[in-house]
Amino acid sequence: MGEFKVHRVRFFDYMPSAIRAIAFSSRSERLAVARADGAVEIFNFADNYFQEKVIPGQDSRAVEALCWVNQRLFSAGLNGEITEYDLENLRPKYTVVAYGGPTWTISSNNQGTMLAVGCEDGTVKMFEILEERIQFQRNLDRQKGRIISLSWHPSGTLIAAGMMDMIRIFDAETGHATHRLLVERGVGSSKSKEVVVWSVAFLSDHTIISGDSAGKVQIWDGFTGTLIRTHLVTKWDVLALSVSPDESSLIAGTSEGTVIQFQFLSSTVGQQDKEWVRTRTFKNHSHDVRALAHTETAVVSGGMDTQLVVRPLLDKVEKNTQESSLRKIAFPHRSLVCCAKKAGLLLFQFPEHLELWRLGESEGHGKPGDSLPVKRKPEKLIHLKRKGEDHICCSALSPCGGWIAYTTVSSVRLYRVQYSNNNISITKVSKLPKDLRSAQQLCFSSDSSKLFASSSQSSVIVVALSQTDCKYLHTLKPKPGSRQPVHLLFASDDGKWLATANTGCEIHVYNLDKHKLHCTVPVYSSCPTAIAIHPVTSNLVVVHADQQIFEYSLVKKEYTEWSRKLQKRGLHSLWLERDTPVTHITFNPRDPAHIILHDMFMFCIIDQSLPLPEAKTLLYNQMTLKSVPEPERIRHSHAFKICKNFQHLMCVSLLEDHSLVVVERPLLDIMSQLPAPVRQKKFAT
Repeated sequence: MGEFKVHRVRFFDYMPSAIRAIAFSSRSERLAVARADGAVEIFNFADNYFQEKVIPGQDSRAVEALCWVNQRLFSAGLNGEITEYDLENLRPKYTVVAYGGPTWTISSNNQGTMLAVGCEDGTVKMFEILEERIQFQRNLDRQKGRIISLSWHPSGTLIAAGMMDMIRIFDAETGHATHRLLVERGVGSSKSKEVVVWSVAFLSDHTIISGDSAGKVQIWDGFTGTLIRTHLVTKWDVLALSVSPDESSLIAGTSEGTVIQFQFLSSTVGQQDKEWVRTRTFKNHSHDVRALAHTETAVVSGGMDTQLVVRPLLDKVEKNTQESSLRKIAFPHRSLVCCAKKAGLLLFQFPEHLELWRLGESEGHGKPGDSLPVKRKPEKLIHLKRKGEDHICCSALSPCGGWIAYTTVSSVRLYRVQYSNNNISITKVSKLPKDLRSAQQLCFSSDSSKLFASSSQSSVIVVALSQTDCKYLHTLKPKPGSRQPVHLLFASDDGKWLATANTGCEIHVYNLDKHKLHCTVPVYSSCPTAIAIHPVTSNLVVVHADQQIFEYSLVKKEYTEWSRKLQKRGLHSLWLERDTPVTHITFNPRDPAHIILHDMFMFCIIDQSLPLPEAKTLLYNQMTLKSVPEPERIRHSHAFKICKNFQHLMCVSLLEDHSLVVVERPLLDIMSQLPAPVRQKKFAT
């Protein structure tokens, strides 16, 4: 595997934002997640739960609810605006002011023709969904209290609205309220408190289910407006409800961090009458469960503890398979760390600012596993605050450490960084080319002379950098018909190739000498999560969301012999069962046969000169392998050298001096910064 001096970095204080809302589209198998900072993330559940798109947040945008209408995504927020998102250019497409104060909830009918929005002023506002926009149609009867939650009847003729102390049923055609369902307050001291109906669900048999701040899940008859059953599930709030597509199962999320499942079952065997019965309780969160989605096979939940949890329902999936394993998505599926290999610098990306750090230095040598004494401590050089309301979308640091660039949805900013003795100066490049208005990804050439910026329709803008200014050179255009945003960019060390990957699973490679498209890699069904070009062989290495690895020769325009052998043999089952994507690939200049890659829980050196592992061989952690007797160690010698000594990895990169930089962000550090939960689970209680 080789020995490396490791810079173990734990000073990246990345703090994910709490999850506020979730919406699942069964048609496209996409899950949209809204966070407290206004960012919206899109996960592809059909592609190993890969986070394929991120729309950065904005200071004034607080998303309270999300809603899919076919392939279109809408949100409502406490700023009183309804937003539709442009999922190709990863930005808000337009916003419409609801004129009802803060908007608490948004819901569409099954037909996909109307949006209902619940407002602070007691109105439910109806918007017609047109091809390009939405248009206000009318208000339903105004109520005295704010509208907190909404649910359409599947027929599209009735709407249930959750409010303070009550639920109203509206006729969607006439706009009049037809029923008023009074919700009981809590017992004891909470009897004087208003009850907030946080969530409602309207089923096709006219059953209405509500979850409220008194900890109750209540079942109502929608025809008569009478209460059928009350389930007291918590002393705190029931914050979210979600019903399965076939309406046989219901889940409720609470302030305690529990998710409670109810199923529509016969209480006795052979009896025809069915009722809603509490069946299971899941405890996968430490804090409030603010948002839920019930897919056909799983329960998806998120909340204050920032983690997205996918809990498969074992009666719906085959047991002991990858599909039946619990998923906790804690980190973004893209890199927020940039490493300047030549200068020994790190750039950390936060939504509001960037931080530039110089790595520390150690002295002396030691045995594997030793901690070396620090000669010079790591030093924070620059804290660069963003301008404007828009959050940072992506950032880049040049290999020489002399340039920093970042983008928001509305602008691109470029800075020149100069070092002299112990002084550091940073200067904004004031005149950027007009073509460089916005970008989804940024990347510098290895000699720091060019900046590549991915633009709309998968094109890439090339800008030349000099000491004084920057100049537009040309635009690299992909094959016609590419519309999806580029999420990966990689420039080869020799300055000849540029590879791009977009969320439509297309990989384009450009020849930078001829300024044109060189080739497109055959499209594979899973989205690429990391790409890199080998500095010696000019082979493109690609890892996909389903953990498959491909190596493509750019010279011959075909898959390499090693790649074909790997696909023929098939990757090891333990490799394929990993549940976090590979987010970075690099190479070892001392040994061209080594490919270094990492996911959240391990980094791996693939030695192409060694045989591939047999199906029954264990993928040992390298430190474990050292304790194994010599004959067995030789027997377990194969291409995949895995190291699990470092956990919760944000970046693993190789510097020019052949030392390894490992950036960790322990989950316990994130958890320690969260506010205290309403209830701490204690043993035997």
